[in-house]
Amino acid sequence: MSVHWPIFRSLLRNAKRTLVVDDRRSYTGAELIVAAFHVAAEIEKKSSTKTVGLMLPTSAAFPIAALASWMLGRVIVPLNYLLKPEELDYVVKHSGVDCVVTVGPMLEAIGYTPDVKSLIMLDQIDFKSVPELRWPRLADNEDLATLIYTSGTTGRPKGVMLTHGNLVANIAQGARGMNANSKDVFLGVLPQFHCFGVTQLTLTPLSVGAKVVYTAKFVPAKILELARKHKATVFIGIPSMYGALINAKSGTPEDFASMKLMVSGAEPLPDATLERFKEKFGVKICEGFGMTELSPATNVSLPQCNKRHSVGKPLPEMEQRIVDPATEAELPTGTEGELRLRGPNLMAGYYRRETDTQNAIDCQGYLRTGDIAKIDDDGYLYITGRLKEMIIVGGENVFPREVEEILNNHERVCCSGVIGVQDPVRGEVIVGFVEPNEGETVDANELRVWCREFLPGYKCPREIHVVEALPRNPVGKIMRKELKNLLPAEAQG
Repeated sequence: MSVHWPIFRSLLRNAKRTLVVDDRRSYTGAELIVAAFHVAAEIEKKSSTKTVGLMLPTSAAFPIAALASWMLGRVIVPLNYLLKPEELDYVVKHSGVDCVVTVGPMLEAIGYTPDVKSLIMLDQIDFKSVPELRWPRLADNEDLATLIYTSGTTGRPKGVMLTHGNLVANIAQGARGMNANSKDVFLGVLPQFHCFGVTQLTLTPLSVGAKVVYTAKFVPAKILELARKHKATVFIGIPSMYGALINAKSGTPEDFASMKLMVSGAEPLPDATLERFKEKFGVKICEGFGMTELSPATNVSLPQCNKRHSVGKPLPEMEQRIVDPATEAELPTGTEGELRLRGPNLMAGYYRRETDTQNAIDCQGYLRTGDIAKIDDDGYLYITGRLKEMIIVGGENVFPREVEEILNNHERVCCSGVIGVQDPVRGEVIVGFVEPNEGETVDANELRVWCREFLPGYKCPREIHVVEALPRNPVGKIMRKELKNLLPAEAQG
């Protein structure tokens, strides 16, 4: 039995309901399938490789192209159009795509054209004609569905191999964890080259028969308008998005009055953002956790069952444990160590990188996440840092997150990043970087005094640099590895 059949069944069952709304138009389930037939014919005609590249704005175009590819038994490769051209070239070549599905305006906007045999331009297809009807090919759970390339912390992006079984499992896990159903209205702005954009904001709504509203660009006023107009119930974003919504002058509690779940992920949610958002809109933001290697969702908090700084309990069928990274021994409840996760949503591996795959999964089948975390008596997970980002100051371990949380609580700080810099006396010292709130200034010495009020001396930054903007990756996460480049040349070591 085809594992992607549930999506098609859902679309057929809800054919008369508007399932997808984007910046251009609305689509019923039947219209999505008919459009996919058109695109499938083009892929079949212009592509001979197993993989098909998708370079598309956040819109209905993505599910149409994905469904078309899966109808043919192909593997989709969502292309991160925010990468540098040389990085995109690498992904295109490494994945082996010979055809990319895209739209003309996107290529013009990013100034990049993939070097492939064929481009399928959706804006040039006559979707009003009658397409060739076709029966989607069957796929087993183990069959590869997508290659999603992670930005990674070092080296080239790695292609995460997710099977149809992985995706179907995570759709079911996320739907149960969020209590999603056909009455929900998802508001999607995360890019669909991101795993959360693929699984939780594209496939999950289609599978449960819910309505989903997309907009290609994150514009706070537009998000508020769409949430109010469509009575959105589910929104998944990152902390910087919530900060921007707080600062939108037009925002009122009525905008999110229909919301049952607003989730923040990718990086820690500052206390100040949580409190200001609830004060302005009357809605409590919940934190969640996931990794591309896990399709990606693993944990989520719910408004009625929520602990501050926790990313929530594991989703159904997820197993979590904390181990000593040096000995692999499992640690007691409440003890910090490396987070290991496993479940039916765990990737098949990294594409054409067998050694990396073997290093990523331990002998018990758990993913080595590289995150430092702890689990409380109720099963709630707390992410406290990254193993590779741990700073050792005079023999004491310090994780950037705990220092950043204090900096972020300052009323004039928008966000911060903390790193360790080599020091001949203490091994490492802490250096902080802060981005002020728009239109405000902040004094570095004042911030150092602020830190000393809340942190022991060895955790206080030796230096604090005020910068116009912190470096971020394409989905808005602060890139700590780039912070060192903001130091004076003589301090970069």
